[in-house]
Amino acid sequence: MTINFNPAISSISQAGPIGRPEAVGPAEGKTNFGKMIGDSVKRVDDKQNDANTSIVDLLAGKNEDINSVVASMAKADMSFKLLVGVRNKLVEAYKETMKMPI
Repeated sequence: MTINFNPAISSISQAGPIGRPEAVGPAEGKTNFGKMIGDSVKRVDDKQNDANTSIVDLLAGKNEDINSVVASMAKADMSFKLLVGVRNKLVEAYKETMKMPI
């Protein structure tokens, strides 16, 4: 006798056992860390440039929607804060690694 408390779980368990993932070759699945960081910085820079462009357009009279300008500034601000937070965590991890005895 089987008691099913949650029918969603029983349907998942009937799917079969979870196998090991297939081996990934040396060229597959690897990401260049420097490229990933560079791409992130470029995206943040693009958001900053978009926000600056929207401010210039608002001041020039090309755009009268101040809500879109505020939204683009908020996106740029949040992405920059996230980038600084990630940088701080990376620096902290580097310092912790340097403290480790060899």
